[in-house]
Amino acid sequence: MEIRSELRKFSRSGKRKWAILVGILALTHISLLLSYGRYLLPDGRRLKLPNENNTLMNPSQNALLRNTLAVNVSEVPAGLEKNGYVTGSGPRNDSEDDEGFVDSVDFEGFEDAKDSVIIKEVAVNSDSLFPSEKVVMKNEGLLTSNHGHQEQNVSLQSQKNVKSSKLNAGNSIAAPVLGNSSLPVSKQVGKKKKMRCDLPPKTVTTIDEMNRILARHRRSSRAMRPRWSSRRDEEILAARKEIENAPVVTIDRELYPPIFRNVSMFKRSYELMERMLKVYVYKEGNRPIFHTPILKGLYASEGWFMKLMEANKHYTVKDPRRAHLYYMPFSARMLEYTLYVRNSHNRTNLRQFLKEYTEQIGSKYPFFNRTGGADHFLVACHDWAPYETRHHMEHCIKALCNADITAGFKIGRDISLPETYVRAAKNPLRDLGGKPPSQRRTLAFYAGSMHGYLRPILLQHWKDKDPEMKIFGRMPLGVASKMNYIEQMKNSKFCICPKGYEVNSPRVVESIFYECVPVIISDNFVPPFFEVLDWSMFSVIVAEKDIPRLKDILSSIPEEKYVKMQMAVRKAQRHFLWHAKPERYDLFHMVLHSIWYNRVFQAKRR
Repeated sequence: MEIRSELRKFSRSGKRKWAILVGILALTHISLLLSYGRYLLPDGRRLKLPNENNTLMNPSQNALLRNTLAVNVSEVPAGLEKNGYVTGSGPRNDSEDDEGFVDSVDFEGFEDAKDSVIIKEVAVNSDSLFPSEKVVMKNEGLLTSNHGHQEQNVSLQSQKNVKSSKLNAGNSIAAPVLGNSSLPVSKQVGKKKKMRCDLPPKTVTTIDEMNRILARHRRSSRAMRPRWSSRRDEEILAARKEIENAPVVTIDRELYPPIFRNVSMFKRSYELMERMLKVYVYKEGNRPIFHTPILKGLYASEGWFMKLMEANKHYTVKDPRRAHLYYMPFSARMLEYTLYVRNSHNRTNLRQFLKEYTEQIGSKYPFFNRTGGADHFLVACHDWAPYETRHHMEHCIKALCNADITAGFKIGRDISLPETYVRAAKNPLRDLGGKPPSQRRTLAFYAGSMHGYLRPILLQHWKDKDPEMKIFGRMPLGVASKMNYIEQMKNSKFCICPKGYEVNSPRVVESIFYECVPVIISDNFVPPFFEVLDWSMFSVIVAEKDIPRLKDILSSIPEEKYVKMQMAVRKAQRHFLWHAKPERYDLFHMVLHSIWYNRVFQAKRR
């Protein structure tokens, strides 16, 4: 009774309106938080709701959305184009490259002035089949990543959100809410497991075994038979006969025969590629994940190929029915940059994104389904690419920097993409060359960060142990030290190329760039262009277990043989160089040729 009387008194007072207003306001906020709270990001922005449709918005609202979601280059983190941003299996310092330098980033890596804004404007009526980039925006605090190769368990709610991120024909979708910091990440029980990058491989495939696998796969293709016949299949099979019966070549003005497995077959295949190969480049997909080449830093290979392939008029065709091959122009680096959420330790949404893209390509065009993707190819240099393209792109030709047999790399079908560290996008050939053999005073050189389990072992055995073996950790800071690093490579006979978190290392191409014989220490790594090049002629491949014997192995190479190997490095150099305007037999053409070459030997009749 007392409470009722008090309420009557309060209702008669002048504060009645304020109480009602406060109550309504409180109820409104509570309902909003219950409905949308799980979509809010820490800084107050929110991800797009799965049932939201851009078509319901008026033009002014769409314009506002585009301005909100534009990603300017100035917002890109310092590690975007650097070797040290994110690896496929372990943490890297965001501002540290693989040599151990800390350096600021300029943005020459983007194609030109018009690309200085990654997404300047997203068309309202875009016919893209994969428009999810319209609604993906991460703040700078979420961009850098320290994570391991093994994924941690993520809550069931997170996984449900990934599955709910299906792409609908009329709707724009958001990046899966997998990494939303409001979602609880289940804690690991017990002692934290060691990451894969911190452990040596369980099995080792030697270079001789790789050669046998290549020969076996050349004899019998594992590609599926096409669902219906095509004139292009017959053209490719006819080209195969010509390549297998190529006229013998012993001397060539442009090529150096000793560095090739079979220079006669390579030359004939290259000529046929120039004469008949046609490639269709899919236009689907929005920036920044699609059609956004990064031309500087560790991931430059996928960017340079994308830029040159999309601009090429000799090989590309507008009618997909005329094509022998189909290129899916996405950047694995930009996929990680755009969709991966810091410290989520889960890449499922990245793989789901590409799965939905592949499904849309297959639903719009008949070509992917005809061969199961066997005549489609992708070019990716980020360490995560093998995982991201697993299953839904399993039959495609994959040009990968992370050419690891234990991670699913298929010799004879996939391409080992050279990992090139481009220092200046406007001049990718800067500092090219090195000293002649007689002026190379250092037996072996290495300097770099302690990525992975192998490099600490290398330093444990050789750092400060022998004056002829200049083995260091991180180089000091500054431009002078970076120039010293380059000079050391130019002055050394052998340049040590140990694996980092993954099997690939930019030092392999760097060594060739500075005319230093590369010493590859990385079990299960398939060397670049393995299907056509004979790496025994211009490199030394050392098993990881033989690191304690490293000097003995290098010292046992006679001077005469070393001189021949160094000359072969100089002859092979032209095949590992990017040019703003592609040149015959350069890196762009070598990548395209290896894709063509493997397709020729994998193609089947109906």
